[in-house]
Amino acid sequence: MTTVAIIVAAGRGSRAGGPLPKQWQLLQGRPIVAHTLDAFAGMRRLLVIHPDDRALAEPLGAEVVVGAASRAGSVLNALRALEDQGVTRVLIHDGARPLVSPAVIARVIAALDRSDGAAPALAVTDALWRGEGHVTGTEDRTGLWRAQTPQGFRFDAILAAHLAHGGDAADDVAVARAAGLDVAIVEGDDDNIKVTWPADFARAEAMLKGRDMDIRMGNGYDVHRFGPGDHVWLCGVKVPHGRGLQGHSDADVGMHALTDAIYGALAEGDIGQHFPPSDMKWKGAESHIFLRHAMGRVLARGYRLSNCDVTLVCEYPKVGPHAVAMRQALAVIMGVDAGIVSVKATTSEKLGFTGREEGIASIATALLVSA
Repeated sequence: MTTVAIIVAAGRGSRAGGPLPKQWQLLQGRPIVAHTLDAFAGMRRLLVIHPDDRALAEPLGAEVVVGAASRAGSVLNALRALEDQGVTRVLIHDGARPLVSPAVIARVIAALDRSDGAAPALAVTDALWRGEGHVTGTEDRTGLWRAQTPQGFRFDAILAAHLAHGGDAADDVAVARAAGLDVAIVEGDDDNIKVTWPADFARAEAMLKGRDMDIRMGNGYDVHRFGPGDHVWLCGVKVPHGRGLQGHSDADVGMHALTDAIYGALAEGDIGQHFPPSDMKWKGAESHIFLRHAMGRVLARGYRLSNCDVTLVCEYPKVGPHAVAMRQALAVIMGVDAGIVSVKATTSEKLGFTGREEGIASIATALLVSA
């Protein structure tokens, strides 16, 4: 099954105040929506933005879709962008909810095995009043819930619901229910706040600082020898060269080292354990399959990638002209901001097998932190 996270961040958020829409204001030195995207690292992410915000969105490394005048219209634009791509499930999340936990996300996904839709919520425990300045009445809180996101749905069902829906809606559960879809309630989280008012920024900042952080580091090393060919794959980029790299898969030595670094940080072995070379179905496989799997394990374990560094060791081809493209390619595959991905190269001063131009080596380091 293929699950895509749709992060809705096309609104203007005027109630929060400040010089920018709230999703672009900073928490711990980064835009709120960057923290939100981090929560879904390891899966494909669509960021729905206002057309004026493209320059702010592009450095974050997510796929970008331009929204509409209403929230429902923005979600529909994202759903249409995913048509005919084999997507089976979507998680639709508010861009201004940067503190959603891996546990909440996992509960929503799990509930989709038995329901067309699922959403996190918290039971209302406070007394409810009606009034303006003075209490004019009370309301029974029995059976009432405070809705949160991400709200998850089977893709075909929610696309059909949005296509049939007229006008805007408070959230996607409202659209789903109008179409007769069953939506399961899963346990939400008090920390999963939606930044709405000026005071919410200080609260979210304190919560981010107060979270216990588990830090894990892993290293990876890989080597592939040269053989016949007219190009090499390095960090997801096809680089012209007089020879190719030989291997069971596409021999992307940089991506292999990085994948092993991530597995190492998780203490989950290496590529060979997850994708045995004895299994011929991986013969000639593209290395992004391995890297995406490793990042999926990062999300499943409740971590996010803080940064990574890949060093390619070779005399030729020259890596410098391609380094930016390599960083961007790795960032897209991993679903992270290119600003946390480093790719560089060095020679071995004509020493050893790399100096004799018999092959290319790569070393990589990955740092994971608890999400």
